[in-house]
Amino acid sequence: MMKKRPIAVDLFAGAGGMTLGFEQAGFDVLVAVELDPIHCAIHQFNFPFWKVLCRSVEDITGSEIRNSSAINNQEIDVVFGGPPCQGFSLIGKRSFDDPRNSLVFHFIRLVIDLQPKFFVMENVKGMTVGKHKDFIGEIIDKFENNSYKVNHNYQVLNAANYGVPQNRERLFLLGCRQDLELPSYPDKITHQAKLNTKFKKSLKLPPTPTVLEALQDLPTIENYPELYQQDWVLADFGKPSQYAIKMRSPRIAKNNYSYSRKFDHRILTSSLRTKHSPESIERFASTPHGKNEPISRFYKLDPHGLCNTLRAGTASNKGAFTSPRPIHPFVPRCITVREAARLHSYPDWFRFHPTKWHGFRQIGNSVPPFLAQAVAAEIIKVLNVEIEQSKRVKILDNINLLTLDMSEAAKYFGVDPNVIKPRVRKNKCLDVSAQ
Repeated sequence: MMKKRPIAVDLFAGAGGMTLGFEQAGFDVLVAVELDPIHCAIHQFNFPFWKVLCRSVEDITGSEIRNSSAINNQEIDVVFGGPPCQGFSLIGKRSFDDPRNSLVFHFIRLVIDLQPKFFVMENVKGMTVGKHKDFIGEIIDKFENNSYKVNHNYQVLNAANYGVPQNRERLFLLGCRQDLELPSYPDKITHQAKLNTKFKKSLKLPPTPTVLEALQDLPTIENYPELYQQDWVLADFGKPSQYAIKMRSPRIAKNNYSYSRKFDHRILTSSLRTKHSPESIERFASTPHGKNEPISRFYKLDPHGLCNTLRAGTASNKGAFTSPRPIHPFVPRCITVREAARLHSYPDWFRFHPTKWHGFRQIGNSVPPFLAQAVAAEIIKVLNVEIEQSKRVKILDNINLLTLDMSEAAKYFGVDPNVIKPRVRKNKCLDVSAQ
């Protein structure tokens, strides 16, 4: 068995949920391709040792990906990504003929061009329902007509079954070159939600972390008025759960092969506070756990349950609508970006854009790292490589990347500032709870 870190490419990389999950499994993700300059800036801050290409997959080639990075002529082990597809529900035409699905076509094109050993395509659960399944058939045919084989028994995986305190279901399509063995889907690691506590202990199975376990040690943001003006503060943390320990010090987990980041664990980040109206606070306080507040329709988290699916809302060019944010289980307010990150399995060193709108969008659009890691670990198995834990510590020091607005980020990466159309703010009164 060889000792090496296999290499990967992330298409549609966003802030880096899948990149981090694959890194945790032992991959070096040498290239991340992402269109949104603000996402690129956040990605580069968190992964400064790899290449971020601020490009559309529609106008990039495999050669450009190779030659602009450390890959060059190396054989790529895996290409992964979640291409948005909005037109697969149309009936009466091949889904590939719908221009809204062109990004899926370009994902396939780049896989064929780069010729990795394996690929992973992540997408919405809805693609597996009814007529939508025809589109999956078209995708499989396209790969199989170009020297790849695909697991036809594709699966929808719930992040809650892989150590994430959130119900989040996503389709994963796994494939490999014809000369290789298809990877398996990861076994669930959490079967205990339906078992009583005594039985859980007797089986010695890792429990599904709850909302309470994810959040219990985080500082009380109400004690820090400066969080109305900035998203970070030196703060007092409480006693962590086993899950929270992994978020604070990820490399304590034996199966986590990510590079260590230098980080001051006294700092609470991504915690800009929201000013709710007195009426909203009263409504939030009176909403039972596990129920939706009737006016805003925000879901109030059950401390002993799982988080509902965290969603991104719409991008600037789609109206810039904010997706409903869960209500904190004990305090009558919406959760912070850091609290959402905990519920998504992002470690505390991972930084997001300081605005709540961009921060929640970066989390809601991403695959939970623990879920991505579980999928990536199955590819490690069939690659037959042994991953060694690196002792190198990475320094995340380009703080300026965290605060760039769209025009500044576009200038930094040398792209058109209107690559993502500007956010349009309407001059009308809104409940500040939704800000």
